[in-house]
Amino acid sequence: MKRKITLKQIAKELDVSISTVSKSLRNSAEIGEETRLKVQAFAKFYNYKPNNIALSLKNRKTKTIGIIIPEIVHHFFSTVINGIEHVANENGYSVIICLSDDSFDKEVRNMEMLANGSIDGFIMSLSKETQFKGDFHHITEVINQGMPVVMFDRVTNEILCDKVIIDDKTAAYEAVQSLIDKGRKKIALVTTVDYVSVGKLRTDGYIKALLDNDIPFNESLIMKIEDIDTCEITIGKLLEDKAIDAVFAVNELFAVTIIKTANKIGLSVPKDLAVIAFTDGIISKYSTPTITTVSQSGIKMGSKAAKMLIDRLESEGEHENENYTTEVIETHLIERESTI
Repeated sequence: MKRKITLKQIAKELDVSISTVSKSLRNSAEIGEETRLKVQAFAKFYNYKPNNIALSLKNRKTKTIGIIIPEIVHHFFSTVINGIEHVANENGYSVIICLSDDSFDKEVRNMEMLANGSIDGFIMSLSKETQFKGDFHHITEVINQGMPVVMFDRVTNEILCDKVIIDDKTAAYEAVQSLIDKGRKKIALVTTVDYVSVGKLRTDGYIKALLDNDIPFNESLIMKIEDIDTCEITIGKLLEDKAIDAVFAVNELFAVTIIKTANKIGLSVPKDLAVIAFTDGIISKYSTPTITTVSQSGIKMGSKAAKMLIDRLESEGEHENENYTTEVIETHLIERESTI
């Protein structure tokens, strides 16, 4: 059986550009007959078949960027969008925003819809279901057709592309260390399931901070939340049964639920229970008490992602797949009433 081939591979084999291959396969008059016939014969021999996700190529400029995010409820994602849009608009680009709702199928449909001539490139954060399935074929197809992708926050090592992240493990380590420095010894972690990349890295940082301070690691103090709608019950059991004195939460929604639940069972925050969360959003600033957070600098992350994508879109040359970079955005701890 002949190997499956992409436009990019045809271009490389024949030493022509991706746009030349695309135009040849569409019988464009812009391409000389000899080149056209050579490309068509090569594509036919290898049974090349175009797909819907491959129809928008680099030579068809829309000056529009597609953004795919897992959800809009988290303040972090809205700040990333603000950063993207600011840089995009400054450079004459518009943005189209789609939600995957943490669904693999919806993420794929969004990419197919936007790649069909609507945009020039993608900025995206992977859905939970995509990370769980480990299926990234839709992203690979887009990249193979010459459309650049920049991933942020939830990324995968399976895909070679530009990425913007924070050092989740180090940020979590420093947050837990700050609790230990305040004399807290029995620290719980409320996190997402392990297949979400950022959740796993933050768990690793939490464990390392405990062990580095000779605090025994107790797996029963890690609470993995799959459904935010039922997490209050789960968190209530954790607070009532484990006699903990601090909680590190991987997002501010978990943190505010922890504080609410603590109040219900008569625990005072921060006297009885200190709380730290990731994401410095509106909830953290206006909660009672206000919540100490790890700032992820969403605007910086979005700005950097947009700049990386636009630089790639506007760079000259045919070797777009070379020299991919991963930018790491610095984090810092913002101390508020929940730990002071």
